[in-house]
Amino acid sequence: MSVVAFELNAETRNEQGKGASRRLRIAGRVPAVLYGAGKAPELLSVSQRDILLQLENEAFYSHVLDLKIGDRAERVVLRDLQRHPYKPMVLHLDLQRVDATQQITVHVPLHFVNQEAAIGVKQQGGVVSHHLSEIEVTCLPDQIPEFIEVDLIALELGQALHVSQLVLPAGCTAYALTHGQHSDEIVVSIHAARAGGDEEAAAAV
Repeated sequence: MSVVAFELNAETRNEQGKGASRRLRIAGRVPAVLYGAGKAPELLSVSQRDILLQLENEAFYSHVLDLKIGDRAERVVLRDLQRHPYKPMVLHLDLQRVDATQQITVHVPLHFVNQEAAIGVKQQGGVVSHHLSEIEVTCLPDQIPEFIEVDLIALELGQALHVSQLVLPAGCTAYALTHGQHSDEIVVSIHAARAGGDEEAAAAV
């Protein structure tokens, strides 16, 4: 378990709606909403600069955050965010309160290792295809992993690893295996390299 700590400062806001949100963004603030733990939702704003700096650290997405609202502190997780389609700007944040005794579901990034050394690549000339870059896991707040390692060393040509084959940390379960229509999705696979792929790519330039 990682010991990285993240702190985010927020201010309360009274106005809502597109006009109010636009004024906040012009002032360098990001509108946010805090909900969960059986309490009423709160309208907040955070510094655009601060949130962009925090988001540079991948671990920020999957950690319990210390949210400071004036003299009050809340333990929260980042549930969702909206980014501007082409500007380096966050448009909105959804934050969820957490209870240390209650399980939550969060997105956790996947880290792929031994890709070049995989049997299907090194010995059989295959190409790795990533189908997922993260999965949702359910666990207690203090058991949230920073990432999940996916070892490809034994993966052969024509084979795939599914969500059910991932090695999850103790206390964590894959949310998809108990919810959704496509529960046991392919995470990564190795397929044959396309014949003439380099020539086709060069011709397309």
